[in-house]
Amino acid sequence: MTIAVVEAIFVGSRKREPMARVVEAKALAGQGLEGDRYFRPGGNEPDHEITLIEAEAVDALNRDHGIAFDVSESRRNVVTRGVSLNDLVSREFRVGAVRLEGMRLCDPCGHLEKLTRRGVRKGLDNRGGLRARIVEGGPIRVGDPIVIS
Repeated sequence: MTIAVVEAIFVGSRKREPMARVVEAKALAGQGLEGDRYFRPGGNEPDHEITLIEAEAVDALNRDHGIAFDVSESRRNVVTRGVSLNDLVSREFRVGAVRLEGMRLCDPCGHLEKLTRRGVRKGLDNRGGLRARIVEGGPIRVGDPIVIS
């Protein structure tokens, strides 16, 4: 069993607008995170419900590529520390009380680079995060454990 933690949580109420840092977010199965631009009360595409990124990936981007990049700029909802998100595709895991299933990698795109700065796409290649579906909802809080069984 692997245990890691939630380092930060972000929601963005509108596309292209800066993400807001929150200490807690409510995850609803099949819908997403309340207050996020991708939240859909009538149902959502599973790989649009929640996104995660490793803090270590952002640290490496800053260190190895000399890019001053804040985790909020990644446009991902949950920032983790201590877990390899690439290994969670097609696996279930818990983030606090919430049960998620990794759907697919969330590789950086040209849109992210346009919103931030040049070099981000290359620097986060294969480390851009994970798209997941919410299997069982509840609150996600900063400091929550991430448990992979």
